Amino acid sequence: MTEQSRTTGRTVRSGFRRTLVIGMAGALASAGLVALTGGSAHAAGSTLGAAAAAKGKYFGTALSNGHLGEAQYAQTADREFNMATPENEMKWDATEPNRGQFTYGGGDAILNHAQSHGMRTRGHTLVWHSQLPGWVNNIGTGSELTQVMDNHIRNLMTHYKGKIYAWDVVNEAFQDGSSGARRSSPFQNKIGNSFIEHAFQTARSADPAAKLCYNDYNIDGVNAKSNAVYNMVKDFKSRNIPIDCVGFQGHFNSQSPVPSDFQQNLQRFVDLGVSVQITELDIAGSGQAQADNYTKVTRACLAISRCDGITVWGVTDKYSWRSGDTPLLFDGNYQKKQAYNSVLAALQ
Repeated sequence: MTEQSRTTGRTVRSGFRRTLVIGMAGALASAGLVALTGGSAHAAGSTLGAAAAAKGKYFGTALSNGHLGEAQYAQTADREFNMATPENEMKWDATEPNRGQFTYGGGDAILNHAQSHGMRTRGHTLVWHSQLPGWVNNIGTGSELTQVMDNHIRNLMTHYKGKIYAWDVVNEAFQDGSSGARRSSPFQNKIGNSFIEHAFQTARSADPAAKLCYNDYNIDGVNAKSNAVYNMVKDFKSRNIPIDCVGFQGHFNSQSPVPSDFQQNLQRFVDLGVSVQITELDIAGSGQAQADNYTKVTRACLAISRCDGITVWGVTDKYSWRSGDTPLLFDGNYQKKQAYNSVLAALQ
């Protein structure tokens, strides 16, 4: 992702289902008569999205409007994935750069591209401490900032009402480390702890059909930060605060590998009554080690009935926000990596 501002313990990060029409993949593919899905032709189960859909899941990617004009980028995304997340185009600085003046061109472009190729769309993100235009930071009081936050949520969700599968309503509101405390942000500092539940309540009223998610990083295993998020979700469910899902970003490398209790951690959130989603998956490395880690994440999601699906954070290593780590399933030349083959095999 571009210009994100959090330290993950890995790096500093700024950041439907496609219809399966026909089986008989082998015979039809050899004749060039594969199933048509959202405008792209492929045999059932032969791509990430199709194989995931056969298991009742989605397999998505983050899309950048600035790269959709590149033929290989668009063709790879359209062929392989059945969920799209705009990388930056629906964030606050992109959609409301000036107070009360909303711009939807970039987000609309991602949504329209996704819809025309049989993909659903995740909205990312409504309330986040990063990539805020300066005027938001300069709001003086909590009551005024609450009005500003409500107006922002309502405008975005009304504009995209009925077209977004799930929204990351609040993103990265908890600190790293052992405190389990809320992160310092304009919303936390001026509104207080209630800003998260208020955001979810506003979101529910704006689009009752969209799934409402809390999204964060470094909560993949059981730790102080994930415990804090867990306790928040448990509290919300006990008080009927609307929350439908928790997003686990999944930025892994050798310093912060896929934790051994990853599946157990996902399951404990599901047991609270929410679904879980892998929202920004990228895993540093190459070869068998990278493939094994991707397989572990994929199998964990498949093993949990209420794991909705997986989104990798980008199409190709070339444009990854951590490209030096070669963390994605396609290399810089759009060639399938060993990790791709392992994920597809796990999905099949």
